[in-house]
Amino acid sequence: MKKKYFANYKLWLKLAIVSAIGLVIFSLAGYSPVSADSPHPSPGLMLVDYRHLDGGKDGVALIDLDPESKQFGKITQRRPIGQGVLPHHLYFNRDQSKLYNTALGGSNLYEIALKKDANGMPHIGQITPIDTHGHIVGEDIYFTQDGSRFYMTFMGGQGGEKDGSIGVFDAQTNELLEIIVAPVPDDPASGQPFIMHPHGISANEELGLLMVTSTVHPDLVSEVGNTVTLIDMKTNEVLKTYLVADSPEDLSDPVEVLLLRDDLPPYAVVTTLLGGDIWVASYNSQTGLFNEFEKKVEGEEHGLGVALEFYIHEDKQGEKELYVSFGVPGVVNVYGLDQLPELPLKRTLPAGAGAHHMVFFETESGREVVVVQNNLLNGEGLNAGTLTVADIHTGELLKTLDLPAEYGLLPESIELTFGHGHDYHH
Repeated sequence: MKKKYFANYKLWLKLAIVSAIGLVIFSLAGYSPVSADSPHPSPGLMLVDYRHLDGGKDGVALIDLDPESKQFGKITQRRPIGQGVLPHHLYFNRDQSKLYNTALGGSNLYEIALKKDANGMPHIGQITPIDTHGHIVGEDIYFTQDGSRFYMTFMGGQGGEKDGSIGVFDAQTNELLEIIVAPVPDDPASGQPFIMHPHGISANEELGLLMVTSTVHPDLVSEVGNTVTLIDMKTNEVLKTYLVADSPEDLSDPVEVLLLRDDLPPYAVVTTLLGGDIWVASYNSQTGLFNEFEKKVEGEEHGLGVALEFYIHEDKQGEKELYVSFGVPGVVNVYGLDQLPELPLKRTLPAGAGAHHMVFFETESGREVVVVQNNLLNGEGLNAGTLTVADIHTGELLKTLDLPAEYGLLPESIELTFGHGHDYHH
């Protein structure tokens, strides 16, 4: 009897040790133990980059932003990255197997391990810095369709005057393969192409072309740009620099660029921070380049300023529309794409001061909504710090989360935890 009891005791002890080790491993990996009543993920569970307002570490959080959820506004997990990191853009790669985070502070890009438990509940795991060889102020990323590489803009380049660079990375190993630079000529109007403080990036791979914007020095005051530059994706050769302004003296500060693709006509569309304008250029099949840019939306005429992000979204009826955020007064305009190069305004959605990034999803009841992150670099008058949820069809404002008031955090960008929360925006 004693031998049998002792054998059972040893077996129980082994099982207990294995279970304990398993719990530790799951905890370190960012998992929570699963039980029969463990919660299933909300369709509006978001990844939110944040700046800590009380001197703590910046990082990324999981927040439920489904307006129909009883847990709306609840942070389910926070993962710090570091003080002064200023995480800026969240990106899934092409097949949504990897999650990246660009950062304005320091010279690192970050890969975020995003895990799911048995109930499908996401958890943020390890955050790994990626070496950028000293290139600073990482902004936007474009992932190639074949999943082989990605292009990333560095608004600060390596810290010099009129600097800026584009890194070409191996999308499997995260190795930096090549740096694209093109110094500003003594006479910018000479026709020689150049890259200065690149921010926005977009590509049309069918055309084999990539385009970046020239925005502003990282100090956000000096060396303001007014151009975009076209690049050959096969050779990474800089082809042409285009003026996106009323004149060479008009420092329009282009922010984002979108090269329309797939089943849309191949136009290039650019937002400008100063003036709050939208410019459009048509593709010329004879030259293999784009034609000159024309202003199609005059922001000031409509009480708009600080035009920022582009998003293409297709609703349940199969209609594709262009969503554009305007930091002033803090709205999202929805434009039709059936009259290009014209952009007819279809409706305006409410947001907040500094309206910036967006995520689209369907609620449990099937309602189509957009979440807008309302903050641009904590700039005065552009830092509402809210996350607003609106119906994309009616424009009804459904819910608002005041992140600074509730948690002492300022949202910098957002993404859906389950993959791309949009059709494309770069």
